[in-house]
Amino acid sequence: MRAYERLIRYARVWTTSDEANEAVSPSTERQWDLARMLVRDMKELGIEDASVDENCYVIGHVQATEGYEGKTKLGFIAHMDTAPDASGEDVDPQLHENYDGQAVKLGDGKVLDPAQFPELKGMKGKTLITTDGRTLLGADDKAGISEILTMVCELKEKKIPHGPISVAFTPDEEIGSGAHLLDLDRFGAELAYTVDGGPTSEITYETFNAASAKFEITGVSVHPGSARDLMVNAALVACEINSMLPAGDIPRLTEGYEGFFHLTGMEGDVEKASISYIVRDHRAANFQARLDLIEHIAKVLNGKYGEGTVKLTVKHQYNNMEEKIRPHMDLVEIAKKAISSLGITPDTAPVRGGTDGAELSFRGLPCPNLGTGGYGFHGPYEHITAEDMDDEVKILTKIVEAYAEKK
Repeated sequence: MRAYERLIRYARVWTTSDEANEAVSPSTERQWDLARMLVRDMKELGIEDASVDENCYVIGHVQATEGYEGKTKLGFIAHMDTAPDASGEDVDPQLHENYDGQAVKLGDGKVLDPAQFPELKGMKGKTLITTDGRTLLGADDKAGISEILTMVCELKEKKIPHGPISVAFTPDEEIGSGAHLLDLDRFGAELAYTVDGGPTSEITYETFNAASAKFEITGVSVHPGSARDLMVNAALVACEINSMLPAGDIPRLTEGYEGFFHLTGMEGDVEKASISYIVRDHRAANFQARLDLIEHIAKVLNGKYGEGTVKLTVKHQYNNMEEKIRPHMDLVEIAKKAISSLGITPDTAPVRGGTDGAELSFRGLPCPNLGTGGYGFHGPYEHITAEDMDDEVKILTKIVEAYAEKK
């Protein structure tokens, strides 16, 4: 079975996570459906100890080839949930064989256009997989799951010598808690890769530093006819908060190492309002400056409108994992060689996001991130090709081979 065939099967399983329920693992009961399916599939591939724990983490081990038991214990990780940014229910993947490189009508009035997604031009002649316009696809990160399991199948069928391999599939990565409860002792890897990126050229080991911030505003609601010097309109205070942030520091206008404040939600009326952000920056000093700014905004507005008007809650999410990868750069160099062997130029640009690997690296498991071949994640324009998924399987296999040969 090719990786894309697994993706289509897994994409149909609804696994959207829920940030409002992040204190529970998994945050949604529906993630159990895929977890149990994966355990069955892993056992069919010969991963006899595959199981799912009480927190919905799927773990299994591929025993080393005889004589290779002492090689590096290598791990591969992907996540089962899909982002709550778009619907993940009733996903219906669409196959476009021998894609012509032109715009694709997805349905629901949406068009996947090379003018917006220039990588499509390089996919001409391949089997393009898209949504039907109503939902996301779920290649983030069911493509990663599919590629890891297909790699395991390749090792077995082609009798490729390898050391001990650990495989894990996690819940709730999209809401920032996918690595929280992964049992590293049970997982048993010394070094690992998450397979949760974009193009097959990706090998990333620099992430954002990340936090979420929520302002809760309590206003003073009185009759507008007698409101002078008395009314505090909570909804207007929310607008004022946003106006005090740098207008250019938003995802649409930033790139590379540039950080941002991303408005993720806003609601309210005169009496009560809230406004939520995610805060991101690659550089620790800049990240702290962003946190200091939002603290200052809350202080200023409480001074202006009265103490208790604005309540700010900041939740740390993850740190830039670069400092934890630097002592283990073989992880990066081996992956770069594997990518290059397919005639693909490796791309080590910083990822403008985070992965389970960020937290895992700080928990003691160095874990850079590999691509999956996917694009347009978290929405109805998500797409991937069968051939790029095949290439990612080859990259994973070559990484395993390299560690088996490494002294």
